[in-house]
Amino acid sequence: MSNPSRRLSRGDRRRNDRLAALRAVVTRETAVLAFDLAADKQVCALTDQDSRVLARRTVKAKAWQLREAVGWGLAQAAAAGFSSVVVACEPTGHRWRVLDQIAAEARLVCVQPLLVRRARESEDFTHNKSDETDAMIIARLVTELRCYLPERAEPAWARLRHLGARRGALVTDATAARLQVTDLLECAWPAALQAAGEPFKSKSWLAAITVVLDRVGATGDLTVIRRWGWTRFATAVRRELPRHGTTRWHSGIVRAVFDAAADPARAEAGVASQRAGALERTRFALADLAHARAEKAVVEARMVEVLDELGLTTLVTSIPGLSAVGAAAILAETGDPTRFTSARALVKHAGLCPRDNASGAYQGKTGISGRGRPQLRLAAWRAVWAALRNNPVLAARYAHLTGRADNKLTKTQARVAVAGSLLRQLHAVITTGTAWDPAIASGFKPQSRECAKGAAAAA
Repeated sequence: MSNPSRRLSRGDRRRNDRLAALRAVVTRETAVLAFDLAADKQVCALTDQDSRVLARRTVKAKAWQLREAVGWGLAQAAAAGFSSVVVACEPTGHRWRVLDQIAAEARLVCVQPLLVRRARESEDFTHNKSDETDAMIIARLVTELRCYLPERAEPAWARLRHLGARRGALVTDATAARLQVTDLLECAWPAALQAAGEPFKSKSWLAAITVVLDRVGATGDLTVIRRWGWTRFATAVRRELPRHGTTRWHSGIVRAVFDAAADPARAEAGVASQRAGALERTRFALADLAHARAEKAVVEARMVEVLDELGLTTLVTSIPGLSAVGAAAILAETGDPTRFTSARALVKHAGLCPRDNASGAYQGKTGISGRGRPQLRLAAWRAVWAALRNNPVLAARYAHLTGRADNKLTKTQARVAVAGSLLRQLHAVITTGTAWDPAIASGFKPQSRECAKGAAAAA
C-alpha cells in the first residue's frame, strides 16, 4: 500500500521549485513567441497555451536585426488579448544571447535542441523537419514547461567563459602540434626522441632540436651537425635557450641531441626518403607548439586576473592540488556556481552524475550520464591528476574506491568519481565563502549552520 504521509524527496522538492519558477514566467495566460534562429532566415510563431498558432512570420535578417519582429509579436499578442509574452528559442551559438537582449521587455526562455529533435517525430510520427514546424514545436515545449531560464552572466563571468574557450582551443592546438612533432620524428629521426625522458617538457631539448632543424633547413642532411662540432653546437643552443624561457640548460640532454645527429647510425635511422620534408615540417610544428604555449600562458594569466577580480583566487586555491588556472578552467564552463541549487546540480551539469538503471527488483550496471557540458567534464578530469597527488581527502577517496572489496572501481572510474567530488568541493568553498578544510571535506568535523550545506556537498 502507498504511504500518503511519506515526505517528498529532495529531488521532488527541487523539481517542484524549478517548475514553480518557470510557471511564474510562463503563466497560463502567457502567449509564446517562438523563434527558429538561423544565420540569415528567422522564423517565428506566436501561440497560446494550447500551442495553437495565432500568427506566423518569416524574416530575412540577422539575429541582431530582430527588434522589429519581436515588436510585431508583442503587438499581435496584445491584439489577441494576452497581457504577457515570453520569447523562446533554442540556445544555438550566440544568436540566443542577441535575442535575449532585444527581448528585454519580455522574458526569454530556452528549449534544449535535443528536446526539439525528439519532439519532431511525436508531432506527426514522421521525421519531417522545417523551420516553421520547429518554431511551433519550440512553443509547444515551452507551454509544457519543458524549457529553462537561461543564465544571464555578469561581465566578469562572461569574460572568464570566453577566455576559457580560448584556452581550450590553444590546449588542443598545442597537443596537436606535439603529436605531430612526435609522429614526424619517429618517421624521419627517431633517435632525437630518445635524447630526453619527456622531450616536450624539456626546454633544453626543445632548444637543441630547434638549433638542429634551423641548421639542417630543407636539406634534411644531419651530417652538418657533425661537421659543426660540439663547441659550436653548444654555443648555438645557449643562444637559443632564452627564446624558450630559460638561460640554464641540461647539458646531458643537449649532448644527447648532438650525439643523435652526429652519430651516422642514429642520424640515418628512419625513412630516408621522408627525412628532408619531415624535418622541415617538424620545424613548422615546433613553431606552432611554441606559439600555442606562449598564447596559452597569456590567456591563463588573464583568467587568474578575472578570478582575482571576482575575489575567488584564495578560496579556490585553498583546495590542495587545485591551481588557480585549473579552477579558472572549471569555472569558465560552470559560470557562477551560486546559480546552482546544490553541488549535485553542478555535477549533473558536467554529466558526471551516475545514471540510474533500475526497475523493480532489477539493478543494472550504471555509468555517468555523459550529458551536460563536455568541456566542463574535461576541465574537471584534467584537474583530478594534480589533485590526487596533493589532496589527502581525494586521494583517500580514490584509494577506497579502487581498493574496496565490494563494487571495486577501475582506476578510470575512480578518477571520474573523484572529479565529481572535486566539483562538489569547489561548489562548497565558493557558495559558503569558506576555505577548504580537510576535516569538513572528510565529513568528520562538526559544522556551523551556515557551513552545513556546503560541507555536506563537499563530503
